[in-house]
Amino acid sequence: MARLHVGCAMWTHKAWPGRFLPQSLPPRERLRAYAGWCNAVEGNTTFYATPARSTVATWAQQTDPGFRFVVKLPKVVTHERRFAGVEAEMRAFLDAVEPLGERAVLWTQLPGSFGPTDVEALGRFLRRLPLDRRRAVEVRHPAFFTDAAATTLLEGTLADADAEWVPFDTTVFFARPPVSEIEQETWTKKPRVPRRTRALTDRPIVRYLGRDSVEETVEGWRPWTGVVADWLHEGRSPTVFLHTPDNDDAPALARRFHDDVRALVPDLEALPEPAPVEPATLF
Repeated sequence: MARLHVGCAMWTHKAWPGRFLPQSLPPRERLRAYAGWCNAVEGNTTFYATPARSTVATWAQQTDPGFRFVVKLPKVVTHERRFAGVEAEMRAFLDAVEPLGERAVLWTQLPGSFGPTDVEALGRFLRRLPLDRRRAVEVRHPAFFTDAAATTLLEGTLADADAEWVPFDTTVFFARPPVSEIEQETWTKKPRVPRRTRALTDRPIVRYLGRDSVEETVEGWRPWTGVVADWLHEGRSPTVFLHTPDNDDAPALARRFHDDVRALVPDLEALPEPAPVEPATLF
């Protein structure tokens, strides 16, 4: 049965204790608490350093088999060496994330300078990944979104490797100038590319960036609720990650997105109710 996974860019955040997570929680229990709110998470920390296999094993222990991890490949592989001479680094990474098994999607995020002339190297790399591991690719070079030949080239390369194209939808965020310090900071860091809604595999992945305003964020995801509902009707099991500039409300927004899609797909399984969080006290 098709499922909708929703999640955030992290499983712990300074604004969440006392709201979405208990006030005092050991690091090895934070993912378990987050998994009461969402059934997927982006593994962004693996971009900067490959974790110990024992650490990843605790991630597996804190989540049920239906939880989905989208783990980002190391920066040295994708940005610094661009797939050249990365055999040792990839062996270490694949060994580290092995405890997640089928729950993990290998996420290759590429820099904006990675263009159509680099696609051949990407294809060679993807074909060398283990066949039993799902893979997904995020590109940021404008040509992939505006040039039909470049789009076709990338889609063909991804299809040959059974890899998904991950869109990062920032169109709502960039629709008007920033109105806060955190929006201004985000404005300088995030890619500005057209929205893409075509799925290549049975497990599409979407990253969506809203605004400080909850109302604008919710209104901006309206096009995605219909797309995701259609994917579910087609038998696909999508994963959607909700971002805002500060991410303070991200777990609640992720669940709200799931509810909005469920209104269009009534037989979609509801998310479990999270455990209540005790409010903060003075003593």
